[in-house]
Amino acid sequence: VFELFRAQPRSFENISITLTGVFYVVLPFFLINIIGLQPGCGPTSYNPWSILSIFILIWCNDTFAYLTGRLIGKHKLFERISPKKTWEGFIGGVFFAMIAGILLAYFLEESYVKYITYALVAGIIGTLGDLVQSMLKRSVDVKDSGTILPGHGGILDRFDAVLFVVPVIFFLEKFIFVKSFF
Repeated sequence: VFELFRAQPRSFENISITLTGVFYVVLPFFLINIIGLQPGCGPTSYNPWSILSIFILIWCNDTFAYLTGRLIGKHKLFERISPKKTWEGFIGGVFFAMIAGILLAYFLEESYVKYITYALVAGIIGTLGDLVQSMLKRSVDVKDSGTILPGHGGILDRFDAVLFVVPVIFFLEKFIFVKSFF
């Protein structure tokens, strides 16, 4: 309805961009809150470790992908989109995320298969999320998605992996590692 009154020539494109933003950003943050819910009711049925563990896996992947890539990276992963990412960094990030997944499973007394799977998701899908974010920025000739965090590429860059990883982990929780929501 808003587009009716704007009288712009590309109303369909404007609506598409707006709706894409809602699904791209809002849906994953909605799902991450549901992941924290445990079967039952009341405040004790919320498990913050479910959410924190996702961030830990993503941070381990990002940090160790960067460190491994800087240390031994030689083969470019996707030079056209992200010229500094390397295959060695990607593999190092996934490897250390899997170690973090094993440690989380041990300390949280959870399934090792579940947390190793989540680590793989954080490493592989998180990297794809980062590449998609880089592609979107390059398509509009923008280096950073904001200026609030100087040197970090903006707020959206801090969450690019999360936006892709959370829906996959939600699906795994709901249908593979069957955890009842609602």
